[in-house]
Amino acid sequence: MSVTAAVLRGSAAALALALVPVGSASAAPTPRWATVRPSAATPSVHDDAAGGKADADDPAIWVSPTEPADSVVLGSLKQGGLDVYALDGSLLQHVEAEEGGRWNNVDVVQGAHVGGRVLDLAVVSDRGRDRLRVFAIDPRGAAAGSHVVRDVTAPDAARVFSATEADVADQETAYGVAAGRLADGSVRVLATRRHTTDFAVLNLVAGPGGTVGYRPHLRSSLPASFAVPGGSWSPCEEPGEGPQMEGSVFDPTTGDWFVAQEDVGIWRISGDTWSRWLVDRVRDFGVPASWDEATESCRVTGADPGLGGSRLSADAEGLTIATDRRGTHLLASSQGDSTFAVYTLRGRSATYSGGFAVVDSPTADGAQHSDGAVVTTAALGPRFPHGLFVTQDGESTRPGDEDRVSTGFRFVPLERITTPLRW
Repeated sequence: MSVTAAVLRGSAAALALALVPVGSASAAPTPRWATVRPSAATPSVHDDAAGGKADADDPAIWVSPTEPADSVVLGSLKQGGLDVYALDGSLLQHVEAEEGGRWNNVDVVQGAHVGGRVLDLAVVSDRGRDRLRVFAIDPRGAAAGSHVVRDVTAPDAARVFSATEADVADQETAYGVAAGRLADGSVRVLATRRHTTDFAVLNLVAGPGGTVGYRPHLRSSLPASFAVPGGSWSPCEEPGEGPQMEGSVFDPTTGDWFVAQEDVGIWRISGDTWSRWLVDRVRDFGVPASWDEATESCRVTGADPGLGGSRLSADAEGLTIATDRRGTHLLASSQGDSTFAVYTLRGRSATYSGGFAVVDSPTADGAQHSDGAVVTTAALGPRFPHGLFVTQDGESTRPGDEDRVSTGFRFVPLERITTPLRW
């Protein structure tokens, strides 16, 4: 553990080197841009008492290996729990969060080897209780109706970050989550910590009575400050908070992890050495700013030194990877301007290759301020024969949602993205 921590801390010189993106976009042809339209939307959820304090955050896709049209989409709703949707966006199942629970992010891992069994699992970060929740997915998918998922969390599931239950009240708890199946079928989960730069990697293990638990593999952190010409820079945050991470994804082609540090950029973390480097930076990277108590917001205090990137407007949020015969692509939510950046991955290089926005269609509104997103290149029956992209919509504009805080998820046929971007 001490070796890993040393690698991740690095020196000021190492941090300065990390500011150079892997793969130069300037050397590539002019990237393409697209506006794409969703074909379906989930029912809106509402973050008020009448709506059960439901706030859509992060989606995941389970792909049926036998009946692709019965694949399902799962969506975390924070205090509202978890919803499961059919491919037309209709609600199949709702799972209530337990008292004190706040289910923040969700990821799906298929073919997980746990305790001599092979399972398809959904892993959820419970930000309210600083734990992971684990759900088994019925192999019938949508054909299982209102029983697609069942909770199989081990009864001894421990806190991920907090030392005591009292510490949980501070809500520096499990936040983002990504699950990855290793070559031997075992599963690791990377969880980020709210309001800090900490992350934990855990191994899924068998629990009593067919349940699934987890055990720590390592804990470390990303930088909170960065070497820049003339000194160091830290992103402006509310007092007592650090530059947190949330969006994260496992790259099955390399065994690495991508993590979005909201006010910094996108990191790649080696799954072998746990070293890390920045793939891209947000536009405001390096801009001096300080917290203004009067306005409860950050105030720019100096000139832009020109160290930022050109594709991500903070917050850098949801990350997802598409892999097929065309190659491997990382899709990243640029929440500040409601767009998505696409990077082509080759080995451990990453090159910006285009971007897109999800705009209104005749059947569904677009996506604003997207938090989480997920993609699959699998053919999912007649609705999505070339794959599916799902994004959270952080500001629903559907009729009836005007006077409430309303969120949901939008389904986009993948070819509406790949065709104009030519990947």
